[in-house]
Amino acid sequence: MDIRVLVVDDDVAFCTLLHTFLKKKGFTVSNAFTGKEATEIVEKEVFDVVITDIRLPDSDGLQILKKVKEKNFETQVILMTGYTDIKTAVNAMKQGAFDYVGKPINPDELLHTIKAALSKKESAPATTSPTKTSSGSQENPDFVKGVSSVSKKLQEYIDLVAPTNMSVLIIGDSGTGKEYIARSIHNQSKRKDKPFIPVDCGAIPKDLASSEFFGHLKGSFTGAINDKIGHFEAANGGTIFLDEIGNLSYDVQVQLLRALQERKVKPIGSNKEVDVNIRVIAATNEDLAEAVKKGEFREDLYHRLNEFSIKVPKLSERKDDLMIFAHHFLRKANEDLEKNVENFSPEVVNLFKKYPWYGNLREMKNIIKRCVLLAKGNEITLDVLPSEMLEVPQETNKSFSLYSHSNEEQIIRKALQEVNYNKTKAAVLLNIDRKTLYNKLKLYNIEL
Repeated sequence: MDIRVLVVDDDVAFCTLLHTFLKKKGFTVSNAFTGKEATEIVEKEVFDVVITDIRLPDSDGLQILKKVKEKNFETQVILMTGYTDIKTAVNAMKQGAFDYVGKPINPDELLHTIKAALSKKESAPATTSPTKTSSGSQENPDFVKGVSSVSKKLQEYIDLVAPTNMSVLIIGDSGTGKEYIARSIHNQSKRKDKPFIPVDCGAIPKDLASSEFFGHLKGSFTGAINDKIGHFEAANGGTIFLDEIGNLSYDVQVQLLRALQERKVKPIGSNKEVDVNIRVIAATNEDLAEAVKKGEFREDLYHRLNEFSIKVPKLSERKDDLMIFAHHFLRKANEDLEKNVENFSPEVVNLFKKYPWYGNLREMKNIIKRCVLLAKGNEITLDVLPSEMLEVPQETNKSFSLYSHSNEEQIIRKALQEVNYNKTKAAVLLNIDRKTLYNKLKLYNIEL
C-alpha cells in the first residue's frame, strides 16, 4: 500500500533529512517549506499523514491543520513543536490533530507516532464531518496524553486492554487521574455506547453498601421509601468503575465477589436475581497486595479485579508532561470562569518544575483555576499562587522512608516533628499522599 506523507518545515536541511529517513521506511514523501506551498500541495493531492512545524515563515501549524481537515478529514496531522509552543499544540489536538512531537525530533519516535496515526486512520469509520474526532470514538475531552516515556507506556497499556473485557485494576496516588483513565478505557472499548457508572467506594457507609451496589425494593428496610436500582444494574451492558476499592469492608467484599463471579445481583427485599453483563474497572491508592497479606482484603477478590493492572505515575514523575497539563487546565479554567488568561510567567513555570505536586493532577487543576480567578492580567504570576507553593519542602529525606513497617509509627512521628506538624509537608517527606497519611494517623491514634 502506497502511504503518502507530507512534511512541512522551513528548515530545508531538516526536511531533506526527514524525507530520506521516511523514504527508506517505505513511505512516499513530499516536502513543503512554507505554509503557502503546503496549502497548494494539499489542494492538489491527498495525503495519509501531514507532519508540520507549528511555526512557519508565512503561516502556522493550526492553519495547515484546518486546510488539511477541510480537504480530507481522514488525513492525520502530526505537529512538530518546541517547548514554548506546547499550549498551541494542545489546542491543535482539540481541533483534530492526532498528536505532536517535541523538537529536536527523534526519528524513531516520529516513526512510532506516524504508525499510530495510520493505525487510528485505518480503524476510523469514513466520515467528512468535522464534529467527530478522527478516530470516530467517544474521546474523553479531559484526558490529555502526555509525551514523556511513562505517559506513552501508560497510553500503550490503555490501548492494549481497552478492546478486551478484562477486569482492570488502576493503581496510583490520589489525584493522578485514575477515573479519567478508566473513562478512556471505557470509551475505547466495545461497550462505549453503554453506561459508565463511577462509584466512590470510600463514600459508601457499610450499612448501605448492599443497597447502593445491588438496589432495593420499596419497604425492604426502614427508609426504603422507593424502589432503587443499584450501581451494578445501572451499569448493565457497560462498565462499572469502583474507585478506592480498598476502602470496602470485608463483609461488603464478600458480597461484591459473589456478584462478580456469578454476574447476578439480588436487590434487597427481592426474591429474583438480575443478570448483569458488566466490565469492572477498579482503582486504589493503597497497596492491595500488602492488604491481602494482612488479611484486610480478600485474595480471591483481588485476583478477580486484577486481571490486568495499570500503574499511574505521579505528576512529579512526568516532568516532560508538566506544562502540557498546566496549559490544559488553564484552558479549562478560562472556559469555566469566562476569562482569557493566556500563559504562565517564566517564574511560575520554573516553580512548577520544582514543586513536588503531592496532590498530583487534582492539585494542579485546583491551583490553576484559583490563579485564573485571581489573575489581573493575561498571565499567571507568582503573586496569585497559594503561599504553600512558595515554601517548597526540601527533597525527601531517605531516613523517612516507610519501607520498613516495623517502625512506621516512629518514622511518621519523626517526620511530623521535622515539619512542625504540617501534614502536607509531612506527606512529602514520607513520600506518600495526604490521604494515606491521614489513614495512618488514624491507625496509630496520632492526634495533632
